[in-house]
Amino acid sequence: MTDYSGSCLCGNAKFEVQGNFDGFYLCHCQHCQKDTGSAHAANLFSSSAKLTWLAGSDSVTTFTLPGTRHKKSFCKFCGSALPIIHEVGLLAIPAGCLDTEVSMSPTAHIFTSSKAVWDKGLGDVPEFEGLPE
Repeated sequence: MTDYSGSCLCGNAKFEVQGNFDGFYLCHCQHCQKDTGSAHAANLFSSSAKLTWLAGSDSVTTFTLPGTRHKKSFCKFCGSALPIIHEVGLLAIPAGCLDTEVSMSPTAHIFTSSKAVWDKGLGDVPEFEGLPE
C-alpha cells in the first residue's frame, strides 16, 4: 500500500491518502474546462484508497453542478482543487494537489469530443523552464 500526502495552495487543508490508484484520467469535458480554467482536469481515481484529512477539513467545500454528476471540492480560502468522493467508494484526487510524487502516467484522455480547439498540436509550442524573458 502506498501513502500520498497533499495540500491546497494556501496550506490550510492537508490530507493523506493510503492506498493505490486505479486510474489517472485527463478529462476534457466542458465542465472540467470551466472548473479548472484550463484544457482539462487531471484526476487520479481509487475505489479502495482511504482519505484522511490532517488539517483544514472545515475549509473544504464542494460544488455539485445541478442536473449532472459533476462535483468539485476545493479550499474556500485559496480555491485549490481537493479530493472528493464522487460516488460511494470512488475517491477522486486532483493530481496537482498532491505533494507526494506520483509515478503513474495518465491512463487516458477522456471526453475528447469536447477538447478545446487550442489544445491540439501542442507538441510544436516552445517550452521554457521558467517565465520567458
